[in-house]
Amino acid sequence: MKSAVETLNPTRVRLTVEVPFEELKDSLDAAYKKINQQVTVKGFRKGKIPARVIDQRFGRGAVLEEAVNDALPKFYTEAVNEAELNVLGQPEVDITELKDNETLNFTAEVDVRPTIEIPDYSGIEVEVDAVEIADEDVDKAVEELRERFASTSPVERAAEDGDVVTIDLEAKVEGEVLEDGVASGVSYTIGSGELLEGIDDAVKGLEAGAEATFTSELKGGSAAGKESEVTVKVTQVAKRELPELDDDFAQLASEFDTLDELKADSRKRLETARQFDQATQAQERVLEKLLELVEVPVPEKLLEDEIRTRKHNLEHHQLGQMGLDLAKYLEIQGKTEEEFDAETKEQAEKGIKTQFVLDELVNKEKLNVNQEELTEHLMRRAQSSGMSPDQFAQAVVEGGQVPMLVGEVARGKALAVVVEAATVKDTNGEVVDLDDEDEATEGEQADASAEADAESAKADEEKSEA
Repeated sequence: MKSAVETLNPTRVRLTVEVPFEELKDSLDAAYKKINQQVTVKGFRKGKIPARVIDQRFGRGAVLEEAVNDALPKFYTEAVNEAELNVLGQPEVDITELKDNETLNFTAEVDVRPTIEIPDYSGIEVEVDAVEIADEDVDKAVEELRERFASTSPVERAAEDGDVVTIDLEAKVEGEVLEDGVASGVSYTIGSGELLEGIDDAVKGLEAGAEATFTSELKGGSAAGKESEVTVKVTQVAKRELPELDDDFAQLASEFDTLDELKADSRKRLETARQFDQATQAQERVLEKLLELVEVPVPEKLLEDEIRTRKHNLEHHQLGQMGLDLAKYLEIQGKTEEEFDAETKEQAEKGIKTQFVLDELVNKEKLNVNQEELTEHLMRRAQSSGMSPDQFAQAVVEGGQVPMLVGEVARGKALAVVVEAATVKDTNGEVVDLDDEDEATEGEQADASAEADAESAKADEEKSEA
């Protein structure tokens, strides 16, 4: 076999392959064997039909077609390996010449990873929000905790703002009660905004046993997006009572003996959360700066596939779970379809560029992923997916996704290297030392940032392996 490579552009090549006919022998034998198992010829046992008879009865062309289809993947792979190409996706193959007992010539156009030069990134400087916790922030956190320990007690009066009412609901569209439009014994806090628009005004002023009807647009279910006539009946009105903010509350709601200790712990927790946000912000901004420094050509077909994948996932998974279609989603977001398409393209392009750059950094910095790092990453991914670590690990192995997880961890480590080399200052002009963060937290931040921008390009990795 002979092969040659022609570069069509920075992200696409054409392979020209010439195969001597004798190298098709194994595939020809396999083709005859396969056809033998599929057809019957009077006078011959199944599987024992001579090749000349198959040629006469079914045509040599059918055998050649079967043999070529069997052989092409092998010869294409050999040509790719010989040229040391890092291919993306499936090739477009064109058989240019097929002469029986002489030769097989074909071309294969395929996307390849572009050559990327990583410049000196040690001069990157970014600014992040300062970690500042005001007394009001602590008071708000404590108040939210206090809300969680609120109690309710039934009252014999009309419902007011903040009350917890138990209600029955019935929704009609065009006069017909929806099958999924009936609910009983629903607990609702007036003013929370957790149910239908208009329900607060409908139930306020009602006592137990009273009902009201209002019109609202349904947010989910079989009639999502349609105007519905909703009847709500109040079966109980209960008043919410908050515990006193004192040492007794601190002992009830926490492991602390005093309210001051509880507030001090709340401040510490807020600081930790803000530091996490600050580190994540630093990574996002360092990544933005890094991408500005690197010229990254994006394969056109890979970008098209990625845009299509993003749209499919949004429409058929995320929006479907919310009972929305794309048109309704765009209406809620206040975007036109053109604006949505432009944003999707921009995000997909950034995701692909991010993966290319971070993968190149992995190679440049000779970063490896050990078993402990992979296990920690798997545990975090399992937690975020709502699966047990064992279930998630089994799904990963069965789906052949282990290389994908390794790539995610490696890209997270590559980004961490760049962040470590960058200068990060807060809005007060103070240098932020991200090394003070806990190692596990750093791992989560690196993984999250790398995955957020590179997740869309996972298809590239999977196609390359295929």
